Order: sequence, then C-alpha cells, then structure tokens
Amino acid sequence: APLVLAGSSMGGHVAAAATASVNPLGLFVVAPAFFVPGYEGLTPKVPACPVTVVHGWHDEVIPWQNSVRFAADSHAKLILLDGDHGLIGALDEVCRQFTFFLESVTADVARDAEV
Repeated sequence: APLVLAGSSMGGHVAAAATASVNPLGLFVVAPAFFVPGYEGLTPKVPACPVTVVHGWHDEVIPWQNSVRFAADSHAKLILLDGDHGLIGALDEVCRQFTFFLESVTADVARDAEV
C-alpha cells in the first residue's frame, strides 16, 4: 500500500532518512532535527517526494532556521507557527496541516491511477 512518512524532532530526521529506502508518497515533519551542530553532515538528503515541514518560531531545541534551510534545499512547503519545540499550543493547526498534506498526496495517487 502507498506509504506516507511523518515524524517530529529526531523522528522527523529518521523519517526523512527513511525516504531513500521506502519511496513514500510524501514526508511530513514537525520540528525536525536537521543540521544539528556537530552532526550537520548526518542531515538526510533531499527526498524525491512531496515534503511539508512545520516548525515553531520559538523552538528552544532545534532552531527554526534549520527547517528553513532544509525546506529551501528540498523545495518543501514550510509552515512556521507561533510555538515552541513541542508545538502543543498549535497542535490543532499541525493536525490541520497534516490533513491537508495527506489529502494532497493521496489526490496525486488517485490522479495517477486515472491516467
């Protein structure tokens, strides 16, 4: 069955790294642990699938600038929200964006199936 990968923080890093092996329909990451000082070289390569990155402006763990950099490199959709690393205060918006993302990547599959 078609696969979508999603993850938050280090889970986002792992999900992004897994895209090279599993060829998912898309990747949705929240406050991903990309470009961590001392480990920048371990940041996953740009995936060959649609990507959405969500990050909080006030993230105290992973700077939002790291997600901007990854999004620019991968031509990903980038959503910056008023929140910290956990984005608990913006959870409704994160869920809404995940729903939009799922609808988008599954619509692409349905369109391809019609062709």
